[in-house]
Amino acid sequence: MIEAQYFSAAGAKRSAAFELPTEFFDGTVNEPVLHQAVKVYLNNQRQGTAKTKTRSFVSGGNQKPWKQKGTGRARQGSTRAPHWRGGGVVFGPIPRDYRTDIPRKVKQLARKSALNARAREGALHVVERFAFRRPKTAQLAALLASLGLDGRKVLLLTATANEPLYLSGRNIPTVDVMPYPQASAYDILWAEAVVVEEGALTGVLPEPLADEPEEAVSPKAPKRSAVKAAKSAKTAKTAKKTEAKVAKRSATKAKAAKKSTAKAKKPAKKPAKKSAAKPKPKKKGDK
Repeated sequence: MIEAQYFSAAGAKRSAAFELPTEFFDGTVNEPVLHQAVKVYLNNQRQGTAKTKTRSFVSGGNQKPWKQKGTGRARQGSTRAPHWRGGGVVFGPIPRDYRTDIPRKVKQLARKSALNARAREGALHVVERFAFRRPKTAQLAALLASLGLDGRKVLLLTATANEPLYLSGRNIPTVDVMPYPQASAYDILWAEAVVVEEGALTGVLPEPLADEPEEAVSPKAPKRSAVKAAKSAKTAKTAKKTEAKVAKRSATKAKAAKKSTAKAKKPAKKPAKKSAAKPKPKKKGDK
């Protein structure tokens, strides 16, 4: 039976070693299968966009450089021929798909062999659980230092998806975090040391972390609740001012509308009647 070093959640080493399950850790390492799995993984990472131009794709060269006979030089048909500088490339890469398939059982065997290889080397460590309530890179760095793995390429395998741990390890270039079932043979061989959560091997998922007690706040620093209350009071005050401005504008508009309505209701002034012009008295001598 293969054993691994056992650590607590804080990184303290336990006196007793952890016995790895014999179902997955039988000590056999199949190197040809490992080689095949790694080769397939690297092939599938290639984009396959490399391209060179053959003589048919290089521009120019439609005319013979010189006439066929009489110059004393060798006959040439185009300056885009492969032996000319700036000519086409012979048998160069062209865009293609490098994707390679591998049987599912071969992939599983390669993963099992990779885990056995790390366990035989003593590079497999088991931790009770990854107790991360929030992302904190300093906490993860301290844990790796207590395990003696600082500065090395480390693969952390969790029992379930652990977002705080993933965000904590994202800032460390030599650390990779993923759930235990998703780790491939290449990921395990890439790491110099593998740290596995106990629940991933036993099948017993860790219980959720208890609520964290309130942090002690220094008397100089205001409490978070007080800061939140101040912010909410400020927001309410601003909203009240805005409402007052809107009400004032609406009252002014209503007053103006009332005045215009009153003016429209007033009867129009009747035009003054013009007095009929009296006929001038006729003077004597007028006809």
